[in-house]
Amino acid sequence: MANHKSAIKRIRSNEAKRDRNRYQGKTARNAIRDLRNSSDKGEAEKMLPKVSALVDKLAKVNVIHKNKAANLKAKLAQHVAKL
Repeated sequence: MANHKSAIKRIRSNEAKRDRNRYQGKTARNAIRDLRNSSDKGEAEKMLPKVSALVDKLAKVNVIHKNKAANLKAKLAQHVAKL
């Protein structure tokens, strides 16, 4: 167990950050899933900028890698264009 005040505080802050990252990641995954399952082109075009913004935010705070974010956004844009 941690013996220093700073280490105890670090453990608390890491848990809070972990919870926040997990929540944001799950929210983005659900949005991606909804976009992939949508069959209406108009609805998908409305959803694409919001989903792209979520993915960009995840990449910005290093929840996911920036290349993974770019690949996801490209695949989603391709999917929407194909509808």
